[in-house]
Amino acid sequence: MTSRIPRDSRLRLVRPRTLAAAPVRADGVVTQARPPRPAPRPPEGTPPPAELARMARRGLADAVRVARWADAVLSPGSGHGTPDGRGALSVITAERAAADLELTPRQVRADWDTARLAGLVEVHGDSARPGWRLRAWDRDDTAVLRGWVALFDAWSLAHPAGRSLEAAAVAEVVSAMPQVLSFLQLSAGPVPVPQLLDLLGQRVEELRTERCEIPYGPQPERTGPATGTTGTDLPPLLDWALHGLAAVGALTYADGQATLTPLGSWAVWVKLEQICVAAQSPAGNIEQSAEDMLRGCARLRPNAARAEYRAWLAARPVGSAVTELIAAARGEDALLRGLAFEALRVVGAPAEPVVRSVADEPSLRPYALLWLAEYEGADPEDVHLVLTREETTWLWVDTAAAVADHGEAQLLVRHLESAVQPTVPALLDEVRAAGHPRTVQVLVALAAAHPDPALAKAVRRAAFQVHTGGT
Repeated sequence: MTSRIPRDSRLRLVRPRTLAAAPVRADGVVTQARPPRPAPRPPEGTPPPAELARMARRGLADAVRVARWADAVLSPGSGHGTPDGRGALSVITAERAAADLELTPRQVRADWDTARLAGLVEVHGDSARPGWRLRAWDRDDTAVLRGWVALFDAWSLAHPAGRSLEAAAVAEVVSAMPQVLSFLQLSAGPVPVPQLLDLLGQRVEELRTERCEIPYGPQPERTGPATGTTGTDLPPLLDWALHGLAAVGALTYADGQATLTPLGSWAVWVKLEQICVAAQSPAGNIEQSAEDMLRGCARLRPNAARAEYRAWLAARPVGSAVTELIAAARGEDALLRGLAFEALRVVGAPAEPVVRSVADEPSLRPYALLWLAEYEGADPEDVHLVLTREETTWLWVDTAAAVADHGEAQLLVRHLESAVQPTVPALLDEVRAAGHPRTVQVLVALAAAHPDPALAKAVRRAAFQVHTGGT
């Protein structure tokens, strides 16, 4: 079925901006930090974050094991992936990993797929490299929880529907499952499948009504909750969805009942409250490494962040400081990339040769070109013209990755306004062609956050196509 995008999904033309050392607005513009609002309390009985992180580590242990094997054994660009650019392991590599880890090749591929969706590895053409979450896995509970939430958002990719299930009906059920999960969370206990089936049918019908897909004129009496998805069709779809969510550890499904796990209940609560679990208060930044300093400045007001950058720079030789900032920008965390170039703006002229030297590195090029244009005195309203359309799209995805990792869901939805493409379909086409390693995760997060079911469905389809290499 062809996705129908609502008329109000046209995007406002806004020039791209880099990330700022403050809460990131949807179009990347620096904003003043709002006073932190009191964090809502999780439901009674929710384990503390450290215990939730231990649960997530246990659930993702196999994926981490395969990702670390690849990090230790495979060298970048050595041709261990398939040539289609999907990031799948080649037959030889899968068999080698299976022998080393005492697994079957099928288990290795499944764990590798999970590692990709959780951000433990990032795909670059036919090769992959460790993601920043893998580096922080043992020491950062927040990184672990965000990796698990990324997998939770992508459950339908981690456990794809069988060919016997109609694609359009599958998309409807994926769109309806957040309501089912919310009901499970509120129930705080096992819920019989017939009750979930009734709720799913109601939600599917609501989605159809919201999209105005009810045919005009007299219609024969329907035998199920929605045209094209009858009551007879829904049981296998719900069964698939519950098994998929159970596979990622969000719920347990047995004896005709489903129950959210503590992790699943917490994740649903996080989605409902739209909180930022990665928020950290800055302290002692001057003596920290560049990466830790940038993280500490992420929530400061722009003027305060610049003052912190100046103090940090004054405490060390400028050459080594610039080198350290560039190293932080080369990492997998997109937020640090934008913040590093904000700090380099404070450095000014001494940073110019180094920034110019990295302008050919794909992940740094858009940021470096914008930095150089501003340094050379380009009009702030025209500075974006130094980027090609492809570079602008790559920067849009990179900024979206930072928002998805460190911001609230609402910011990710608003980030659509910063795209230069006039429509959502045009944006999705160019995003798919940009080749950013976080494309799938960004699209999955956007689909999970967007309130418009039709738009979310189109974005989710694009994520699936990028993930599978389809068209």
